[in-house]
Amino acid sequence: MFDYVDENAFSYDQGKRSQKLFAAVVLAALDDAIADDKKYGNGPDVIARWARSRDGREVLMCAGIDPNERTVKGMMDFVGRGVRTSVALSREESERQALARDAA
Repeated sequence: MFDYVDENAFSYDQGKRSQKLFAAVVLAALDDAIADDKKYGNGPDVIARWARSRDGREVLMCAGIDPNERTVKGMMDFVGRGVRTSVALSREESERQALARDAA
């Protein structure tokens, strides 16, 4: 009787899963650009080229990120800082940055 509700819930759940998968691809691209920056010194350029490319824009849109120039600038700034995504997303790093902000 309420099978359509289950189908809609399943479709929504699958969509959220695929969005998370594409977000993981974006994080991996950021990590690769950070590695390139440490090795060759061209990380921000690499991530900007990828984000402006057709494939990069498609991945960003599938991840739920608007692929505009502001996003590209933010990604370039992130890569320029040189902090890996796993570290930047950790609780310890967030607490350290908050303490540094409070001290300043």
